[in-house]
Amino acid sequence: MTQLVFDLPHRTALGREDFLVAEGNEEAVAWLDKWPDWPRVGRLPAALVIHGPAGCGKTHLASVWQTVSAARFIDAAAIMPDAVPELLRDADAVVLDDLTARIDEHGLFHLLNLLGERGGSLLITAAEPPARWAIALPDLKSRLSALPSVGLGVPDEALLAAVMVKLFADRQLMVSQELVQFLLPRIERSFAAVRDIVDRLDRAALASRRNITVPLARSLLALQDEENDMEGN
Repeated sequence: MTQLVFDLPHRTALGREDFLVAEGNEEAVAWLDKWPDWPRVGRLPAALVIHGPAGCGKTHLASVWQTVSAARFIDAAAIMPDAVPELLRDADAVVLDDLTARIDEHGLFHLLNLLGERGGSLLITAAEPPARWAIALPDLKSRLSALPSVGLGVPDEALLAAVMVKLFADRQLMVSQELVQFLLPRIERSFAAVRDIVDRLDRAALASRRNITVPLARSLLALQDEENDMEGN
């Protein structure tokens, strides 16, 4: 009989003390630790842009900063000129996570100006540094290019291993070093892939009433390979 799996909440630690610092992210972490003493350029808000590939930890860092700054996460798609005053109501710190070229440029320009007038703070995360953003509005482009930015590199194996152990611990699960070393060469080298395999192993263990071990992980990965082969055919 198949066991029912319930979506019980688990705590994902997002505090500064929970974030693992390594060579690929230490500069970005140092910048976050400087807040609220970020430099201000002209009338712009105190701001920082963190850029890097998908899964490198940008959103996690943004969440760490939100915890210490009480920042408001704003959906970039919602930034229209008329909506900005309401979006910034009672907000002195803002996170724009995963900024893309699809943003309304006049809305973003208005947000920068209004937040700057208040002496507020802004954290932007994106895949590329500001100089590579396809911004057509000249005044906005110059303002964004003036913001300090820091890149996140692809996480190395040691950091991914530490993150994997932490994510299991967030779910009150203890796993062996053997399991971690088995998984790392078999998944994509990104935080997103680590989060995914931890979640799927947790669910598989609940469904099968088994401990999270190398044999369970091997079975899960084999099943994933079969599913990928079927999708390819």
